[in-house]
Amino acid sequence: MSNGHHIVVLGAGYTGMFTAIRLAHRTRRTGVKITLVNPSGRFVERLRMHQIAAGQELAVHRIPALLDGTGVTFVQGAATAIDPETRRITVDDTTTLGYDTLVYALGSRTDTGNVPGADAHALTLNSPEIAGRFAARAAELAAAGGTVTVCGGGLTGIEAATELAEAHPGLNVTLISSEQPGAMMGDKARAYLRRSLDRLGVTVVSGVRVARVLADAVELTDGRTVRSDACLWTAGVKVSPLAADSKIATDDRGLILTDATLRSVSHPEIHAVGDAASVRMTWGRLHGSCQSGLPTAQYTADAIARLVRGKTVKPFRFGYFHQPVSLGRRDAVIQFTRADFTPVRLRLTGRAAVMYKEMFSGSPLMTYRYSKRMNMTTFVSKRATASLEPAV
Repeated sequence: MSNGHHIVVLGAGYTGMFTAIRLAHRTRRTGVKITLVNPSGRFVERLRMHQIAAGQELAVHRIPALLDGTGVTFVQGAATAIDPETRRITVDDTTTLGYDTLVYALGSRTDTGNVPGADAHALTLNSPEIAGRFAARAAELAAAGGTVTVCGGGLTGIEAATELAEAHPGLNVTLISSEQPGAMMGDKARAYLRRSLDRLGVTVVSGVRVARVLADAVELTDGRTVRSDACLWTAGVKVSPLAADSKIATDDRGLILTDATLRSVSHPEIHAVGDAASVRMTWGRLHGSCQSGLPTAQYTADAIARLVRGKTVKPFRFGYFHQPVSLGRRDAVIQFTRADFTPVRLRLTGRAAVMYKEMFSGSPLMTYRYSKRMNMTTFVSKRATASLEPAV
């Protein structure tokens, strides 16, 4: 690849931002041009949206400020079309960007389209604005002794329910889950989780699915009705249809099918990272999470840097090692795992778990800051190397 090579990164979430900043550092002497495209000028920490929903105010980080000093050009706008044949992207249906290499990092969103009424009567954690609307409603209900339902017993639902219950003692919080909360954990970690839910007064309705969301209630598939003055929906995710609409090879969920180096199997000039990529390891498929997303970003930045220099790259390798769950601001549980996400005996709870989670699963902003000047490796990315040789 010659100087003047143009790399476009679509999406400035956790993975897109890390890819752009690390790539800028790794290619700083090559003449490569990097453009980052995102609909909003605000960097959103998706993993902290449940804190906003509980009424906490988080610092606002602007994307241009995070990119300062990197040489990356920021374009604020939504990518509405990709033409892989001409290698051009349409932004906001008005302007076009050409690319030589494309990093697709559009991530995922909570899906409210599969259950009747969820799109009309439930709010999500998809943006700070929506989470803020839920926070205002939750504060009103807490003063009146109202009830909120959190639908979805995955890690996001658990963190949201416990955060709400801790922040608003007068609020009745019900967590509705098709499985036992913490079903992916070992017995002892799951028991600790359940005790924490009980301590915070969270009512758990498990082993049943939501049939319909109403304005003032949630109907369950077993015929029961749960009162719900406000519903927070955390069950299920969907990705942007942009890749599939652009005739890029995707799986049945719309994730880009990738080869062993995280490049599109149909268009190898396109690299996919994070929730937007369908990635398989020898032990199984990656699921969407920051724990696996940041390693795909680190690997892709390093891989592209090597390809720019005409070098080869090694296949992507990754294995999970923990399941971290916040239980309010003062409690947490960490279940350590095998590479395939199944639990092992080791776990952390209480204050030690809070400190561990903040250290290893907290905000990536410090990583971004240092990555402008050095080849910063995230703790979860040690196995995600494009090569054993450092880029110059």
